[in-house]
Amino acid sequence: MRVTVVGCAGSFPRPDSPASCYLLSAQDVDGRTWNVVMDLGSGSLGALQRYIDPDQLDAVIISHAHADHYLDLVGLHVALRWNPAGWSGRPVPVYAAGLLADRLALIAELPADPGMHREFAFHTWAARRPERIGPFTVTPYSVDHPVEEAYALRISGPGDDGTEAVVAYSGDTDACPELDEAARAACLYLCEAAYHEGRDDAVRGVHLTGLRAGESARAAGVHRLALTHLPVWNDPARSCAEAREAFAGPVQTVAAGDVFVLHGDGRVDAG
Repeated sequence: MRVTVVGCAGSFPRPDSPASCYLLSAQDVDGRTWNVVMDLGSGSLGALQRYIDPDQLDAVIISHAHADHYLDLVGLHVALRWNPAGWSGRPVPVYAAGLLADRLALIAELPADPGMHREFAFHTWAARRPERIGPFTVTPYSVDHPVEEAYALRISGPGDDGTEAVVAYSGDTDACPELDEAARAACLYLCEAAYHEGRDDAVRGVHLTGLRAGESARAAGVHRLALTHLPVWNDPARSCAEAREAFAGPVQTVAAGDVFVLHGDGRVDAG
C-alpha cells in the first residue's frame, strides 16, 4: 500500500500545501491498482491531478464535514459532470457522514434531488462498521470534534510485501479512547497536531497537540507517527518535539508530496 500526501494544511491551505487530502493506492489479487482519496479538502483537487486523473478515482472517503476536509468534492463533481471529453458515467463512491450529500447540493446551488447523486454514489458511515473498497477495508471510529459526525479511519490493505498493512488517520479530534483504538498497531499513523502545548491549553474537544498525538501513538503501539493538519501559524519542529516527549518511535511532520510505502511487518519506507 502506498500513501501519497496531496495536502496536509490545517484549517485552510498554506502557501506550500492544500488542506487535507491523501491518496491511497494498492493492487488487488488480480493485479488491478485501486486509487482511493481520503479527504478532499479545500485546494486539494488541483494538486491531486499531479498524481491521478479524476476519472480514475475508485472512491473518496471523508472523515468529517468541515470544509478543509471535503470542500473540493464540489470541484470534483464539476470535473466529472462537465468534462468535454466525456465521462465514464460510473458514479464515484463517496463514504461520509449522512448529511454530506444535501450539504454539497446546497453549496453548489443544486436541487437536493438529484443533487450530485448521478456523479457520486453516497454511502453513510456507521461507527465501527467496516467498508470494503477493492483491496482496502476501511473502519470508521467516532472521535471528539465539534461537528455532527467525526471519524478517525483505520485502513487495512496489502502491504508492499503482500501481507496486510494498516494506516490510521485521526481526521480531526481531541484525545479519546476511540482514536487510540483506530490506530492500534498501525504501520503508519497520520495524526493531526493542530494545537501547541501552552498556547491552546484552554481549548479541549477540538484538536490534538503534538504531545497528545504522541500519547495516542504510544497508547496504540504504532510503528511510525506522522503529524499532519498543521495550520500556517504552527511550528513543525515544536510539534515534533512535543510528540517525542511521549512517543519513542519515529516521528515526523508530513509535507505535500511525501510518499509512504507500507509493509505488512510494520516497516514504512518514507520519502
